[in-house]
Amino acid sequence: MASGTTMVETLPQRILGKTGMSVPVLGLGTAPAGMGLPDDQAIALFHLSLDLGVTYLDTAPGYDRAQKQLGHVMKDRRDEAFLVTKTHTANAKKAIEILEQSLSDLQTDHVDMTFVHSVGRLSGDEILSKDGALAGLREAQKRGLTRFVGFTAHNRPAIAAQILKEADVDALMVAMNFVDRHTYQFETEVLPLAAKQRAGVAAMKVFGGAPNMKYENPTGSILSQTEADDHELAFRYALGLPGVHVAVIGVFGEEELHQNVAWAKNYAPLSERELAQLCQAGAKVATSWGAHFGPVT
Repeated sequence: MASGTTMVETLPQRILGKTGMSVPVLGLGTAPAGMGLPDDQAIALFHLSLDLGVTYLDTAPGYDRAQKQLGHVMKDRRDEAFLVTKTHTANAKKAIEILEQSLSDLQTDHVDMTFVHSVGRLSGDEILSKDGALAGLREAQKRGLTRFVGFTAHNRPAIAAQILKEADVDALMVAMNFVDRHTYQFETEVLPLAAKQRAGVAAMKVFGGAPNMKYENPTGSILSQTEADDHELAFRYALGLPGVHVAVIGVFGEEELHQNVAWAKNYAPLSERELAQLCQAGAKVATSWGAHFGPVT
């Protein structure tokens, strides 16, 4: 049930690939709140997210206080959320240990999705081995600790492609925006492979991520520092990519959340002219951003 007397709203929904689960087109990333807000403000923000229909909640143990903050919400509202966490390891045993601790912090006995986190900073061969993280999370799935299994990738799209070619995953979350498409090219190298196996796809870093990848205060996204500052077009770009089901965006406060919700409700695909102009602008900005998520290869 919703917190207080607030009526729970509904956002446009998409089916998250082979999971068969209906999720809102807008998801909430919890890193900014977990790393930049007092607990009471973060908890209130998470309650508001659910009230507004942003029920796809993305978190990770690396987001400082986020999981424990979210646990205060999940203990009462777990059935309202599609809850996602991550394990940043290539090792099966370690992945299970990380997930078990996350469940304790989140005050629940299971999550809906667990991702092997940031595979571009790990070894694809190790992740895919019999003692690798994917095998560990599949074991956790059998134990009922997670309903679905996948991975996230910020850089080195070749590793994401390797995993999709050699393993069956339920979903993935990758960094995609109209600027970084010119640097990392997940759109062309990874999305077709995800579509081939009907994997669910979440887009992250839709606005380019936090400046210098630091969640210290509400300074906005790296996109805000450029002449191509148009967050609504960036949101529409991400949701318009073939096979993308949800755009996960972290916020520091209620104003940002309400704005994102409004864009989700009014979403319309980019016209061919808008897309061409946006990609042209993105190509110019990409030269200054560079490989800011890490190596390309």
